[in-house]
Amino acid sequence: MTVQNEAPATGVEEALEVWIDQDLCTGDGICAQYAPEVFELDIDGLAYVKSADDELLQDNGATTPVPLPLLQDVVDSAKECPGDCIHVRRVADKVEVYGPDAE
Repeated sequence: MTVQNEAPATGVEEALEVWIDQDLCTGDGICAQYAPEVFELDIDGLAYVKSADDELLQDNGATTPVPLPLLQDVVDSAKECPGDCIHVRRVADKVEVYGPDAE
């Protein structure tokens, strides 16, 4: 699947969440460079999402909300990720809108 290139430009923004598939993470850290408020590399060399309170969420499949001001940075992270492991989906219906499984 392909990643959509840009964040939506609609007037009504839907709540989105992001998660990382650590099994596919290559540890390049591109995501943490684009959006350090959302992503962080741990001592194991893999990227994880962070909570709104800056806590590293290490549970498998852990999600965190995508802050609207950081949406483009998160989308760019998913687009540039060499491991294709960043998934951004709508909270309401869990449909992936950016990432390897985006339609």
